[in-house]
Amino acid sequence: MLVYPHINPEILHIAGPFAIRWYGVAYLAGFLGAWHLGLRRLSTMPTLSKVQFSDFICALMVGVIIGGRVGYMLFYNTAVLWTAPWEIAYLWQGGMSFHGGFLGVVWQTYRFGRTQHISFWALTDFITPLIPIGLFFGRGANFINGELWGRVTDVPWAMIFPHVDLLPRHPSQLYEMATEGALLFLMMQIVAQKKRPEGFISGVFLLGYGVIRFLLEFVREPDPQLGLFMGALTMGQLLSIPMLLLGVYLCRQARTIPQRPAVTALSR
Repeated sequence: MLVYPHINPEILHIAGPFAIRWYGVAYLAGFLGAWHLGLRRLSTMPTLSKVQFSDFICALMVGVIIGGRVGYMLFYNTAVLWTAPWEIAYLWQGGMSFHGGFLGVVWQTYRFGRTQHISFWALTDFITPLIPIGLFFGRGANFINGELWGRVTDVPWAMIFPHVDLLPRHPSQLYEMATEGALLFLMMQIVAQKKRPEGFISGVFLLGYGVIRFLLEFVREPDPQLGLFMGALTMGQLLSIPMLLLGVYLCRQARTIPQRPAVTALSR
């Protein structure tokens, strides 16, 4: 039986609610990793210059943070959203939603594509292989924070989280780190090695993440304020179903999506 090794979520406390936290460092590592890999893959995206890509990454950072926080309050903490909406800005209290952050990324990608006259699907196909990097570090930060623990189990590698209770539980954060992060990353790199019809790579990501997240929710403790819907499904599963279905649709229909003419990248 394993016991959760308590790790201080703060690397350096500054004052009041201000501190350097592992969670923030994980976000930074995820974006830097995505930026580095994206620069290496720019040869596959002739319509995007290095300067444009750097601007794009900055826009995505804003989308992830705002979308992730708003999504958490909307999907998982609705009561507080209506009674104290200003708490959306209380990032130090924790609470981010992947699905909300993903919607923020979609919105920023749409805006960036319109202003730069670049195909939306070409952009999503370019960035989706980069997303698992952030998921890997983000789930690692969830483990460090001792949050999003798993359901009670009797598997040999079960872990006790003393700050929760003394029951053996699935270390679901590590499962997600290994699957949503490492496994999905490898899968996306393999798919992205060859030229694909626009929308196909995006569809593979949506399908891959949707399946992985839906299955892992069966070993992850449901959110206590929400419980199970229809006595079976978690909020994470409900939010993953549209991703899964859209992924299937895109993979099937990718070859019918009109290909836009190439746009010469601008050096800025």
